[in-house]
Amino acid sequence: MLSRIAEALYWIGRYIERAEDTSRLLDVHLQLLIEDPIVDPQAQVEGLLAIMGVDADPQTPHTFETILRLLAHDPQSPCSIVASIDGARESARRSRETVSTELWEAINTTWLSMHSGGLQRLRPRAAFKLVRERCAVITGIADGTMSHDQGWQFMTLGRSLERVDMTARMITSATITATSDRAWTTTLRACGAHHAFTRYYQGANSDRDAAEFLLLDRLFPRSIIHTLGVTEEALANLDVGERRAGLSGEASRILGRARAELQFRPLEHILADLPETMTELQRVCAQASTAITARYFEGAAAMEWHGGGW
Repeated sequence: MLSRIAEALYWIGRYIERAEDTSRLLDVHLQLLIEDPIVDPQAQVEGLLAIMGVDADPQTPHTFETILRLLAHDPQSPCSIVASIDGARESARRSRETVSTELWEAINTTWLSMHSGGLQRLRPRAAFKLVRERCAVITGIADGTMSHDQGWQFMTLGRSLERVDMTARMITSATITATSDRAWTTTLRACGAHHAFTRYYQGANSDRDAAEFLLLDRLFPRSIIHTLGVTEEALANLDVGERRAGLSGEASRILGRARAELQFRPLEHILADLPETMTELQRVCAQASTAITARYFEGAAAMEWHGGGW
């Protein structure tokens, strides 16, 4: 497969996952501000900006409207939902001969509805729901209409790597709302895990249980340990036939070490330094992305986080 096509498919996966996860994060934190009177709105907003790596103008009041502009509506903000959809559409255009017609139409329709300001005209909760639904449609169409060949593996690889990074950011968000007794419930909802978590623990749960579920549950598709496994599997499928022993790529080694460290380290040790552990996972994702770019996308410059965007 041409490296430019592989790179475009990889970034479709990343951009769509980023848009969905950003909408989830904004949705539940908006609800927290409404429902919990003890939450400090200023600290909440500044914490979210820090988690997403956004350097907001210190002269501008940090309100939830600031968050909506920088993380949802502003196409010039590299970490916004609209910018992510723009990136996905551009990547789909570059790989038009590979993506299915249905997938292109789903991405283009989503781009048209948001690029014209349609997202900004909706109430925030309705806008976030629309983003989640459209991203789910795009992901489902990709899985159902593309051959599960190298191209699909690159898209899955991008989606999974982005999910690890964003889930780590969502878990970090629990630490900025630690004064609220709804902090971990909020984080579970942001990750789409609240229903699955409640079913598994059947009402007898704690903050420790919530952290364990999001970090280490092997069956929940958005847990970090599960998603790291999917990422490694995609890399292994791309490396089929290259080596019979060991791992043939630096990205596989980086992600494998991170998964083993998380899986075999005592949970108490992880929780004792949770923000640093999640920051380290984000660094792992950046290193893996650089290694993937160097190996598969010949001649392409590795993308990095700049003001919240890759």
